[in-house]
Amino acid sequence: MSREHQFFNIAIDGPSGSGKSTLAKQLAERFGFIYLDTGAIYRAVGLYAHRAGAELTDAVAVEELLPRLQKISFRHEGGEQRVFLGEEDVSDAIRMPEVSLYASQVAAHQSVRTFLLDMQREFARTQDVVMDGRDIGTVVLPDASLKVFLTATPERRAERRYQELLSRGVEEDYEQVLADIKLRDERDMQRDVSPLRQAADAVVLDTTELDLEQSLGALVDLTMARLSQEGAL
Repeated sequence: MSREHQFFNIAIDGPSGSGKSTLAKQLAERFGFIYLDTGAIYRAVGLYAHRAGAELTDAVAVEELLPRLQKISFRHEGGEQRVFLGEEDVSDAIRMPEVSLYASQVAAHQSVRTFLLDMQREFARTQDVVMDGRDIGTVVLPDASLKVFLTATPERRAERRYQELLSRGVEEDYEQVLADIKLRDERDMQRDVSPLRQAADAVVLDTTELDLEQSLGALVDLTMARLSQEGAL
């Protein structure tokens, strides 16, 4: 889908549990784009900092770890995209509920966001990408071809996360999952550095009443319309 001297970038932002990663990955597959899971990157940094024994709310302590951070990479294995920290496959470890909070804490530090910014932008400069996160359309890719703000009620997002955990054999209390979702929302929206917010030119897609297939269909329609506008179809 790439075109000479121009690449089509899709920025998908939204709160925790809104289905950004799942939908962004499927959208990328549908159009043959590269999917960059920025949430996984921050989760990997959070996991690394926690394992290193750093106080995750201490900006100085976390910054001092960054030069020693093992390379974060994505590999396709067994038909799916896996996340590696150095040579360790951390795809499952970074999806544990507590790591979501680790990610939120380290993402609040400017040093972490600056450290990872160039990595994310380089992908977008060299290929068609779908990128999801909380500040993609506002900070990372402010000139993205299409910006979508994906959301749903906290209760609906908690239910989805709860079912996801159960499917992986992780026992968790729904009320605790909901509390974690609300806490993550508060932290993400109120942090000083790159807070979660909708880009002025983003299309809002509320998936509270939509299932996965319907949500993907809506994203495909938005992408097709924007590609048509740019004369890429």
